[in-house]
Amino acid sequence: MDALDLARWQFGITTVYHFIFVPLTIGLAPLVAIMQTIWVRTGDERWLRLTKFFGKLLLINFAIGVATGIVQEFQFGMAWSEYSRFVGDVFGAPLAMEALAAFFVESTFLGLWIFGWDKLPKKIHLACIWAVAIATNLSAYFILAANSWMQHPVGSTYNPETGRAEMTDIGAILSNNTLLAAFPHTISAAFLTAGTFVAAIAAWWMVKLVRAGRADDARSIYRPAVILGVVTMLVSGIGVAVSGDAQAKLMYEQQPMKMSAAEAICQTTEGGAPFSILAIGDLTDSCEGVAHVIEIPGLTSFLAHGDFTTPLPGVENLQAEYEEKFGFTDAGGEPISYQPNLAVTYWSFRLMIGFGVGSAALALVALWVTRKGRVSGSPWVSRLAIVALGTPFLASAFGWIFTEMGRQPWVVAPNPNPSGVDGVWLLTARGVSTVTGPGTILTSLVAFTLLYGVLAVLWYKLMHRYAVEGVADREKDPSPDNPDNQPDPDDPSSADRPLSFAY
Repeated sequence: MDALDLARWQFGITTVYHFIFVPLTIGLAPLVAIMQTIWVRTGDERWLRLTKFFGKLLLINFAIGVATGIVQEFQFGMAWSEYSRFVGDVFGAPLAMEALAAFFVESTFLGLWIFGWDKLPKKIHLACIWAVAIATNLSAYFILAANSWMQHPVGSTYNPETGRAEMTDIGAILSNNTLLAAFPHTISAAFLTAGTFVAAIAAWWMVKLVRAGRADDARSIYRPAVILGVVTMLVSGIGVAVSGDAQAKLMYEQQPMKMSAAEAICQTTEGGAPFSILAIGDLTDSCEGVAHVIEIPGLTSFLAHGDFTTPLPGVENLQAEYEEKFGFTDAGGEPISYQPNLAVTYWSFRLMIGFGVGSAALALVALWVTRKGRVSGSPWVSRLAIVALGTPFLASAFGWIFTEMGRQPWVVAPNPNPSGVDGVWLLTARGVSTVTGPGTILTSLVAFTLLYGVLAVLWYKLMHRYAVEGVADREKDPSPDNPDNQPDPDDPSSADRPLSFAY
């Protein structure tokens, strides 16, 4: 493989890996804040124990997420230096705002929250975790602002003398309609991930305690967490569906090739475009020989336009249109294909939707087995919880694969939309570094893959270890007589309890 292919593989692997941790951190921080708020307002010790339990899992996930995200910045300057040169004036602004205004607040108040349990007043300590939750979501907004500009450039102009995009309006970049559509969809997906995470772990523990003859403990400790997780899943699931529909319609206006590639539509349809559950044939290089089976009539047209009858252009028709507008060949005389990899876009779109069903299944089952104060000891509920736990992570990953791969061959997509700007676009092939050779990229690719493999094992072991420990059997509220919240040696019920919230 040449430098371009290796650089794309490297960035794809590290980005998808990093995004495993991102949605859980974004969604779990507010849920932990809600748990602590309930404890502060009610004094109910159960919510303190749940706060510390899920807070510990949040911190593990946050630490690994930060470590894996730092690599992205180095890749911009090394493997994608031409891209950085072209977009640096624009792309760097929201990233700097994320680092200074969001991540700084996030990390500072997280430290205060970790070490302030027995040193800060309750309400001040509670405010720290809410600051973390707000900053985490603010951080996501700035990151999405940078990515949305790549999908739909606004607030900038192309300078032919420098050959660079230059920012003209930061307000336009931070209010990009692509950003305003992507943010609620991404945040809803993050809350769906976190809600599933909380509900799945709590449901697993609920079943375990019931089968151990401790139904009262299951009902008092873990059932409330299941309910919180399920409510979060239901609300965020609706948010994902509504925001996803709005995002799909805007995406079609701005990147019609992506929508057509998602359905592998070869030629412009005569009527409404159906949505196929399955397609057979070679989707790798062209549409030739592709057959759609098990179709839902008109659904793709509805996703794109809001009706079931509007025709959609085929990728081959759009290819001819883009050739006329942007040229037939690149600087080296090689023909340019303006269509993304159809196999990747077609299947990632369906896997994104399909894996989202896992959360819905867990939510419906959890609502049923916990109705009217009940708890369940059924093993199949426990197994469903473990299986469903990973589905929103996979749905989010395939959603981003579709978003980024569907934009190809553009790293900065051109604008057919009047609200965008003309002349600001960049082919992926022109964004790769011209001085970093394949050997260097391959070496770093292997090194990152091995390092991330080690981090994956470490992350799993830590998350598994603390998840199977469960909440402490008893917690004492920090007080002047017990400032460090340590177990009482004269209290038999606390003899086997782990130390509270130690990191």
